[in-house]
Amino acid sequence: MEKSYLKLLENNKAWVGEKLKQDSEYFSKLAAGQKPEYLWIGCSDSRVPANEITGTSPGEIFVHRNIANMVVHSDMNMLSVLSYAVDVLKVKHIIVCGHYGCGGVLAAMGNKQYGLIDNWLRHIKDVYHIHHKELEMIKDIKARENRLVQLNVIEQVYDLGKTTIVQNAWERGQLIHIHGWVYDIHDGLINDLNVTIKANNDLEAVYQLDDLK
Repeated sequence: MEKSYLKLLENNKAWVGEKLKQDSEYFSKLAAGQKPEYLWIGCSDSRVPANEITGTSPGEIFVHRNIANMVVHSDMNMLSVLSYAVDVLKVKHIIVCGHYGCGGVLAAMGNKQYGLIDNWLRHIKDVYHIHHKELEMIKDIKARENRLVQLNVIEQVYDLGKTTIVQNAWERGQLIHIHGWVYDIHDGLINDLNVTIKANNDLEAVYQLDDLK
């Protein structure tokens, strides 16, 4: 058990060999740089690997993951990734992808204490609070959980649009579309929630910031 991690190194060598067999210049091409068109903000859940479920290769998607795919305005890690993706890589699409069966969402629906993570889960509880009337009309707990997963994604899409990073990019004329998706672990399919914002006027007026100039 204590050496089980060594299997990962062996897997890596096998993966390198397979890639080089397919294309002898595979890694030299990757090393030349990245120009991804997409930023993926997803859950840290090990069952939701962005590249694999979208059929994309390394270099095609810039990825940030955290518990329950949250966009927290005080999270410097997320903001740094967002800034690099928008200002340097010039991504055209930002995708917030949640997933059904999310442990973070399920934990946020209850009252059990988990420790430090409770401070993070509170942001999901805030989403529940905003939509509590709709959610509490859903009597089936699993259906309520799935709906909270969807509503959480939708709120994060709009929270991305509220950041100065995205708003300043829009002001510069940069084309950025923000989308909300949910991945279903049970069948492997990604569901488009049909919530896309692409300009400042897609936000409520109070969130529309003036130009910094």
